[in-house]
Amino acid sequence: MTTTAPVVFGLIGAGAIGAFHAESLARRIPEARLAAVADPRPEAAQQLAASLDVPRPTSDPSDLFADPDIEAVVITTPPQFHTDLIETAAAAGKAVFCEKPMALSLADADRAITATAKAGVALQIGFNRRYDRGFRAGHDLVTSGGIGRPQLLRSLTRDPELSDPARVPAWGIFLETLIHDFDTLNWLNLGTRATEVYATADALVRPDWKERGLLDTALVHVRYDNGAMATAEASFQALYGYDVRGEVFGSEGMATMGDIRPSTMTAYGAHGVRSDSVRRNVDLFHDAYTAQLTEFARCVRNETPPQTTGEDARSALAIALAAIESVRTGQTVRIDSIEQ
Repeated sequence: MTTTAPVVFGLIGAGAIGAFHAESLARRIPEARLAAVADPRPEAAQQLAASLDVPRPTSDPSDLFADPDIEAVVITTPPQFHTDLIETAAAAGKAVFCEKPMALSLADADRAITATAKAGVALQIGFNRRYDRGFRAGHDLVTSGGIGRPQLLRSLTRDPELSDPARVPAWGIFLETLIHDFDTLNWLNLGTRATEVYATADALVRPDWKERGLLDTALVHVRYDNGAMATAEASFQALYGYDVRGEVFGSEGMATMGDIRPSTMTAYGAHGVRSDSVRRNVDLFHDAYTAQLTEFARCVRNETPPQTTGEDARSALAIALAAIESVRTGQTVRIDSIEQ
């Protein structure tokens, strides 16, 4: 029997992105109803739940897994907890939306994929650029053959400020920032397979933190099995705003995507020409963040597979791990060596 009742969600992780997703589920997505918020910090769970009139804050995610009314969970915890939470959620029969990265190793990625497949539940990963209107239009143009055969691709992420270097995890520029760019390149290159990676990285924003393991600037070169070449770059400090762009150059044209401006308004005056810029990722990709959860709710209700899968997340992770190995060794790294 077909039902149009909202999907009942639980959310695990009450940090910044968790709070945004919680607000989307509670206020912006008619297909969803947020029933519970879990976070090991009781006050964080309580505060977020109260702000959205969510009835059940808890410090224990197992409360969500044990609740038969909850159909799906959104996981926004630190990445080291993702795989175990995905496995546990799947075993409880819950569909899973997990923020990137899905895992920190390919073995853990395989565990997550296997667990959800075995349980027959949906697994979607939070690669929001696939749901941005501009990036989607660029992808559709490439898919339709509008630029011919892809030859050169580019994706970049520049955060507006490195305010607290102590919060950046080891290799975070690859595993938590450029992971978006790797997925974007894979997606824009129409599912072809990355074959080799060369990466370089340094602490150019905060060189005083380099000895403590911080890398805040990176450039990655990726070769694909269709012959295309791609670059991904990241910086943790672009003083002009949050900057995310993509480009595909092909045999018959080019597509560019991304804009740091919140609108197309440009001011002209005595002091020159000025456009405002976005300072937060949730502002630049507000609609895309919402759209990906809307699609996930529809997938759960209609029992259809999501567009952004665990296999997609694994492919992006393989590039990230190859990039880390390349920085360590100074050598080009083949993806098949990471897979072994």
